[in-house]
Amino acid sequence: MIKTVTFAMMHFAIAFTVTYFLTGSFLIGGLVAIVEPAVNTVAFYFHEKVWRKVESQNHFKQDSDGIMFA
Repeated sequence: MIKTVTFAMMHFAIAFTVTYFLTGSFLIGGLVAIVEPAVNTVAFYFHEKVWRKVESQNHFKQDSDGIMFA
């Protein structure tokens, strides 16, 4: 759980910093730091649903290292 929390903190910090440097606005930087990870989380949910379907149809094979290939 600590790894997840530190990753989230890093994600927020990067989103804020990049947006702040691009816009010069603390407000926009803060909004993007909140909105972008939330949107990313929803997108990840749907990505996982699609990926499970692809895996179940055996479109990809996995080698012993866990690397997927067609």
